[in-house]
Amino acid sequence: MSFKAGFIAVVGRPNVGKSTLVNALVGQKLSITSHRPQTTRHCIHAIATSADYQMVFVDTPGIHIGNKKAINAYMNRAASASIKEVDIVLWLVEAGKWGKEDARVLEHVSKTQVVVILCVNKIDKFKSMDCILPFLNKVGQKYQARELFPLSAFNKQDCQSLQALILKYLPKQAMIFAADFITDRSEKFIISEFIREKLMRHLQNELPHDLTVEVERYKLEGNLVRIAACIYVNRASQKSIVIGHRGEMLKLIGTEARQSIEHFLDKKVFLQLWVKTASGWSNDRRALISLGYD
Repeated sequence: MSFKAGFIAVVGRPNVGKSTLVNALVGQKLSITSHRPQTTRHCIHAIATSADYQMVFVDTPGIHIGNKKAINAYMNRAASASIKEVDIVLWLVEAGKWGKEDARVLEHVSKTQVVVILCVNKIDKFKSMDCILPFLNKVGQKYQARELFPLSAFNKQDCQSLQALILKYLPKQAMIFAADFITDRSEKFIISEFIREKLMRHLQNELPHDLTVEVERYKLEGNLVRIAACIYVNRASQKSIVIGHRGEMLKLIGTEARQSIEHFLDKKVFLQLWVKTASGWSNDRRALISLGYD
């Protein structure tokens, strides 16, 4: 058998570029991105299939210090568990930056027996590779990975070279998912994430971490999809922030989310959004389970 297939966990501290890299490697936007830490909350399987291989990338929440709320503990558990169940680990660090959260990721990665490719991301921020060499030596001394790979997740050639490197270590085995699968997540899940992405991008610093989204209705009518989704906030005072003056913020978020959903579904979309208060949902284990954090 010459066909190769396997699971590749993409791990690292929050906001290091994991989701951007996964989207680039599969050639389609499946994981949401923003400049805010902890944008990714769930492990998402993004699948790239060719005639010769199937790479199942596991985009993980950023491993971070502290479990102040139940949702933080959930994200850390999800990320650390993913390392134990894959064939290859892509560990992302940011070029020129090493902190306590990177050291925490190192603790988890050091326990794995599988191939680890240490990816130094965001090299495009430096003038030349010579500027990055001291940092590469530094991280290389902290952990002797099987491969050390500098890249920019925005550079197509870098991503193609990384895919070739992954293929070198991918085990020979049959296809894991059907060839037409691009993710193991439902369309409802992807849609709720697109809506949350727009909330993360437009709202003030603390509020996005108190938000979650649930798709309550999804109905296909020919080439039109009717979607109704609820945005849950922790406190009643947060509703007015999400809605905005005369509903302008909610309208903006709805318009941008609809455009992303239409591109993903390749159909026209009618999107309705409303906001509800679910007090303390992010620190309530039962509430988290009911909202899909399980």
